[in-house]
Amino acid sequence: MAVLQKIREKSGLLIGVIGFSLFAFIIGGLFEGGITMGSRNVGSIDGVDIPTQSFQMKVQMAQQNGQTQGSQVYNTVWNNEVRNILLGTEFEKTGLRMGKDQLINVIKTHPNFGQNPQFLNEAGQFDMAKLNTFIAQMKAGGPEQWNAWKTFEADLEKFAKEQMYYTLIKSSVITTNLEAKFAYMKDNDKATFDFVGVTYASINDDQVKITDAEIEGYVKKYPNQFKTQNSREVEYVFIENKASKEDETAAKTIIEDFLKPSVVFNSLTKKNDTVQGFKNAKNVVEYVNANSDVAYDSTYYSKAELPAEFAEQLYNLPAGEVFGPYMFNNHYCISKLVSKKEVTESVDASHILIAYKDAQNAAPTVVLTKEEAKAKADDLLKQLEANPGNFAALATTNTDDPGSKDKGGKYEGVKQGQMVPAFDTYIFNNPIGKLGIVETDFGFHVLKVDNKTNKEAVQLATIAKTIEASEATSNALYSQATKFEEGAATKEFSKLATELGLIAQPVAKVGAFDDQLPGVGPNSDAISWAYRKNTDIGDIKRFDTPEGYLIIKLVSVNETGLMTATEAKGMVEPILKKQKKAEMIRKQMAGTTLEEVAKNAKVAISVATEVAGSNSTIPNFGQEPEVVGRAVTLKANELSKLIDGNNGVYMIKGKSVTKAPELPNYNAFKSRVTTNNRNSVQNAVYGALYNKAEIEDNRAKILLQ
Repeated sequence: MAVLQKIREKSGLLIGVIGFSLFAFIIGGLFEGGITMGSRNVGSIDGVDIPTQSFQMKVQMAQQNGQTQGSQVYNTVWNNEVRNILLGTEFEKTGLRMGKDQLINVIKTHPNFGQNPQFLNEAGQFDMAKLNTFIAQMKAGGPEQWNAWKTFEADLEKFAKEQMYYTLIKSSVITTNLEAKFAYMKDNDKATFDFVGVTYASINDDQVKITDAEIEGYVKKYPNQFKTQNSREVEYVFIENKASKEDETAAKTIIEDFLKPSVVFNSLTKKNDTVQGFKNAKNVVEYVNANSDVAYDSTYYSKAELPAEFAEQLYNLPAGEVFGPYMFNNHYCISKLVSKKEVTESVDASHILIAYKDAQNAAPTVVLTKEEAKAKADDLLKQLEANPGNFAALATTNTDDPGSKDKGGKYEGVKQGQMVPAFDTYIFNNPIGKLGIVETDFGFHVLKVDNKTNKEAVQLATIAKTIEASEATSNALYSQATKFEEGAATKEFSKLATELGLIAQPVAKVGAFDDQLPGVGPNSDAISWAYRKNTDIGDIKRFDTPEGYLIIKLVSVNETGLMTATEAKGMVEPILKKQKKAEMIRKQMAGTTLEEVAKNAKVAISVATEVAGSNSTIPNFGQEPEVVGRAVTLKANELSKLIDGNNGVYMIKGKSVTKAPELPNYNAFKSRVTTNNRNSVQNAVYGALYNKAEIEDNRAKILLQ
């Protein structure tokens, strides 16, 4: 059965018992391939340059610390740089400064310090002396650790300044009595009115055509709403290197042959020997390893852990019987039941980790030598042998594993293979209650087996044959890719794909540091190619990968800092369609009275009763705040002009307005409005700073050429 787990490509997860390692900045060599270290900058924000070398170092640090994955790290670091510059300028303007005492208060509130027993005294309070000792050890630990600490301090200071900055702005946001009264009136003043409305939906979309030029014009008219990073548009065809039906049949035939005896020539006896099939093989391990694409494994698996579609047949096989052939995750398989028995499924175990200096993931504060750590572990074991019930207390005060410190050293439900080998072997091979010591790369573990959960499981021997493309299939796919690549130079991309039985992916927008192509998956090389200075619009290139052949075409280049018509279409087209439909509807709604307008528009007059501005829903038309807002101001029988609303064009005639009674004060409304406005400060302020900024992004030009 374990072979099936391997086919799933679920390698065993080696979860080390993690020691405290707060800062692990390791600055290594520069990136490989294509990136230069010249004097040019990767960009500038309002005239403040972002140096290439500094940017690259931050990218590398982020990668090494696992903050982001893949090419996303470039965008994350870039966005942080933009934010730091924009807000840093504001900090300077406002004179924000961070004193030492303020920084200490910020550190105290950080969970890695304020909630870490390493920095607390016996009363559970933050101990400044322990922090000073830690900082001194960081400084003594060498330039890397000290620089890491200084970087952490700087990040904390920036975060604290940002909170102070937004707090200052929030504190300046007030609500006047008049604004509070208006909020009250909006909730409680109610209008009753007659109206004529014609919906935009009454005109079919195909009657209103929106051109790319009109969309581009709208984008240029409101540029701050459509800022974007430089981009490319590409179209592509992917020809997957996969097995054909003939290849599947060939793999199945090979597997079926293992069910039959076979005759082979024996070079020693110079005679033909009859070799038994899989079912009657005497040495099943040897037979599997000699014939399977995936090696034999003796692991036992419960019914729930077997492939769902074949679990019933595999689990209920009689001993020695064979099931198959069956297809599972791109393999043809046959499986033979070797054994069925009750085995340990998971273990609850407790441990105390005693780390030593230079052990894996040891905290900077660990000063014990290896010999001293072993002696301490031995002493703890003696104490526990005398009083096993004291394990949790000793673990809390002695362990160097933060992952179990607050749980008395306990790990529950540990699966086999989940821990490092020595740890794993001990807890699975010893009885409940057993105490002992094992050594790993992390230090010495004082261990106790707390409990075990058993399961009935089967051991299966499986022969698996990978279903893979044959040489003939690979040659045919290669020829198909070559034919498409050559034809795409002169023929329409998508049309040629259809002619050759291929699928052309829709035109896709890709960023300079994207690493995924929709419908294909990871392919950063192809995306980088689209950004190179010698790649022109209309160029076509083929990329050969183990997964198949990608033929990609550069469709457009956008370095304006604004969305293209294609990108903005989803936002702008509905707006422009609504505007054009409103013009057409206005011509239908001619007249000087409500009755005349209704007649010409061929609709009935409707009535809206007691509608408030804060809930501006009118019958059969939905939310129309502008219509209701106008209605509240109309006198009886007063007629409005035509109003372009959310859902249509309207004319209204006032009937009555019910005014809310005056209140002694409007404090409750003042508080509500103030809270709502302050909650929106952070996003609104940063959005305004970003939209106003002059941003020059040269990353693609500098880093991808």
